Amino acid sequence: MTLEAIRYRDGSLWILNQLLLPHETQFEQIRSVQDGWDAIKSMKVRGAPAIAIVGCLSLAVELRTGPEREGAELVDFVRESVAHLTSARPTAVNMGRAAGELVEFTERESQERSGQELKESVIGWIEAMLERDVSDNKKLGNFGAQHILSGVPRGRVTLLTHCNTGALATAGYGTALGVVRSLHALGRLERVLFTETRPYCQGARLTAYELTAERIPATLIADSCAALAMRDQGVTAVVVGADRVVANGDTANKVGTYQLAIAAKHHGIPFYVAAPSTSCDLSLESGRLIEIEERPDSELTHINGQPLAAPGVEVWNPAFDVTPHQLITGGIITELGVFLPSELQAALTGRLTAL
Repeated sequence: MTLEAIRYRDGSLWILNQLLLPHETQFEQIRSVQDGWDAIKSMKVRGAPAIAIVGCLSLAVELRTGPEREGAELVDFVRESVAHLTSARPTAVNMGRAAGELVEFTERESQERSGQELKESVIGWIEAMLERDVSDNKKLGNFGAQHILSGVPRGRVTLLTHCNTGALATAGYGTALGVVRSLHALGRLERVLFTETRPYCQGARLTAYELTAERIPATLIADSCAALAMRDQGVTAVVVGADRVVANGDTANKVGTYQLAIAAKHHGIPFYVAAPSTSCDLSLESGRLIEIEERPDSELTHINGQPLAAPGVEVWNPAFDVTPHQLITGGIITELGVFLPSELQAALTGRLTAL
């Protein structure tokens, strides 16, 4: 049973405040779009799929409980709300993609529906995101597990991952950790090594929280230990998540991913990106065009409010880096299959058109 970080029932939305984990488990209610924006910006909720889901659900809550809006007024409210939500963390593509699809859906529905019927139709579209995300991630996890095992016909495998990509980053299953879960369910996982993921420590705080709760064999390592672990700990494959994958396969993910890909290449270890199609942005040709969010200095100079660095030191704190497609040697794992970066654009375009 995976952890539940998003609780949505009958127009009521609560999120697990991930800033307090692992020491305190506290759910907070999201009552409005602004509450959703604040939770995303402050990283109470994080992970590209979860950002989109919580953002859109915050809109559903406000549509349900706020003043009545009809026709063009409702369409304008949806358009303005999702634009605001997208601004909270611009690197992750899922929110922007969901925003575009939701606005398009609302505009189309407004030509055929009005009043309460239009509002319920929009809310229904948003609520379906939860079930779709879990379903897609389970498919992704199974595709990734089978692809990795195709190169290891017998015995168990050891994976290395980065940041947090599980139930806390999605609607309840996970992307890279979804692959881990699938391998564990098959009885083929020896161990997963996971980085602490400085400066926000999503690995030490969140991935450790998930894996220990589910009793999945796992070992926490320092970020600076990753290359050594690849050499000495029998790593079969590196599997990471993604905040945005562009047309040529270049991938933006939590800062530190790029150096893992370089180390994996050196050691001859397959490097995989696990990303649902909602994280793929075929409108951008290469990773050079991805906007990289920079976070406050204090996230690097302080831990839990306690100073770590010398006062006045200059800080550069990008939240993400971009891994060039040439280093993604294992493939990009999606809910539609596993593709080499060179295959991704044609595969997604063809499969999604067929669907």
